[in-house]
Amino acid sequence: MERNLQGCTVDRSRPSRRRVLRTGGLLLGALSAPALLSACGTTAAADRAGNVLRVSQTGDPKTLDPQKQGDMVSMNVLINMFDTLTTRGRDNRLHPRLALSWKATDARTWRFVLRPGVTFHNGEVCDARAVAFSIERLLDPATKSPIVELRFVKGVTVVDRLTVDIHTTVHDPILPAKLSLFGGVVVPPRHLADVGDAAFADHPVGTGPFTFTSWQRDHELRMRAYDGHWNGRPAVDGLVFSPAPNASSSLAALQSGGVDLVAGLTPDAAQQLDGYGGITIHGYTGIRTAYLSLNTLENGPLQDRRVRQALNHAIDVPLLIKAVLGGKATETPALVPRGSFGFDPTVKPFTRSVDTARRLLAEAGHPHGFSTTLTASNVDANVAEALSGLLARAGVDARVNLLDPGTYSARLTSDNRGALGPIYLAASTVWTMDGASIVQSNVRSDRRQSRWHSAEADRLIDAEELSEDPRRREAAFSDLQRLMRREAPFVFLYQIDNIIARNDRPRWTPGAAGVLSMESAEVSR
Repeated sequence: MERNLQGCTVDRSRPSRRRVLRTGGLLLGALSAPALLSACGTTAAADRAGNVLRVSQTGDPKTLDPQKQGDMVSMNVLINMFDTLTTRGRDNRLHPRLALSWKATDARTWRFVLRPGVTFHNGEVCDARAVAFSIERLLDPATKSPIVELRFVKGVTVVDRLTVDIHTTVHDPILPAKLSLFGGVVVPPRHLADVGDAAFADHPVGTGPFTFTSWQRDHELRMRAYDGHWNGRPAVDGLVFSPAPNASSSLAALQSGGVDLVAGLTPDAAQQLDGYGGITIHGYTGIRTAYLSLNTLENGPLQDRRVRQALNHAIDVPLLIKAVLGGKATETPALVPRGSFGFDPTVKPFTRSVDTARRLLAEAGHPHGFSTTLTASNVDANVAEALSGLLARAGVDARVNLLDPGTYSARLTSDNRGALGPIYLAASTVWTMDGASIVQSNVRSDRRQSRWHSAEADRLIDAEELSEDPRRREAAFSDLQRLMRREAPFVFLYQIDNIIARNDRPRWTPGAAGVLSMESAEVSR
């Protein structure tokens, strides 16, 4: 035993957690995260002893105005202060939240009946007018909301005090699911009119199970239990979120007692804690789906279907999952993840064969392979390097280009479809639990991130997005997955587990989307 620079005890005698797999000279490893940084003594003793849950995730919210953000890190915090019209349960089914029931009254109208007796944290009533105001505010160009889920909504009608009709330009079969997170947050109209957007973002007022207390950016955000919540008071008195852009610092805080639960861990970061006393690592089947986007729109090898198929044969996804992700992921055969509506289990993954890959490349006129670039966020450096190594076995020289997360995100969401180069590594959280969420921006030819144009794919996207018949939607999804499996506009990879590490205090289980809704959490004291 020895002490680190901050005076915390570190056990250097335990076996190394670095696991490697050598295949034909390729080194695939669960590469070690940076040396653990200590955060011992960073949390008040009162928190340790009291009924307070302390959670760490990868970053801070971008804003506390729920309609001016569109990222999961922000939403993980805000979902504890704001309610949505519907919610996704741990059974992956849609359940009532602020809305007790919903139905389509015609092809372009959804009616929602609201829960009575709900109030915002300031005592303002949450009723049909508040819901109408919230949706109209989100859609107002002046709000500059990045939330795109309600793009088919054209207006809202207040039917009575507890009933609203949401009108769409076309039939939107999954609108209730879109209202379970980003698109469904309800904000207080009177309070916003009184204080304005800036003050509202500084001190948010919602209807959620916790109320805002304070926020020290880049340090901690504190909330307390809301006694008047319609679903009863949460089991914990307080909730604290702290950012940890460097995973090792977050893990050190868990070791030293600075936090109780660390969410959003990568497999290699989680392995750093494996074996430490008092710390437990859990992996839950997740819905976040990783893939390689291939630019088929520019001249080059990727315009040839055989080349794209070759890349899928060359990348041994089961090996990647075992060697780099510690087994904490599940292979996906054609972009749509297991557990979401539309997944077709009869569509099988590509066979993993370097020989098949080389044969297809030769048939396409590349007997000696070709050179390209694989771009990724530096958060995913281990996976990107391993993908490059697997491609090299088939003769494809894919130079890895790592970007900081901010630059990567800006290029990904820009209007330039080539901003991230010919191949980039991406992942999508299918939080609606519907296949439409992952294909909506990536496949149809007029969408921002589509890099493959297919009239048949466009037709199938329209069928699954606009059909009123669930069976027609399922059929369209099946046909779309078979088409993508044949044309290979992506390299299909995996859906990664939600990995959390905790000490012995918290009791909480995430849903498939991994949203940090802590209303049901408990802590032992």
